[in-house]
Amino acid sequence: MIPDAATIDATVRALLSELAPEADLGKLDPAADFRQALDIDSFAFLQFVVGLHDRLGIDVPESDYPRVRTLAGCRAYLESNAGSARTLG
Repeated sequence: MIPDAATIDATVRALLSELAPEADLGKLDPAADFRQALDIDSFAFLQFVVGLHDRLGIDVPESDYPRVRTLAGCRAYLESNAGSARTLG
């Protein structure tokens, strides 16, 4: 099943909430680099990318990491690559 925009958004927010439980994601600027805004280190960011793959079936190669460092960029990247998602389940 190809993830829709609502599923993508909920997944991204859930993963970020797991990595930064004290953060108020409702106040996070969609254009802000969430690594800096949420004080997420490189290892936690890698966990985020792996979580995207595990939950949505969308691969994010290392060369594309800069494209998924903001909420808006992450959403756009995942929506544009949702067609390549593996079948989950």
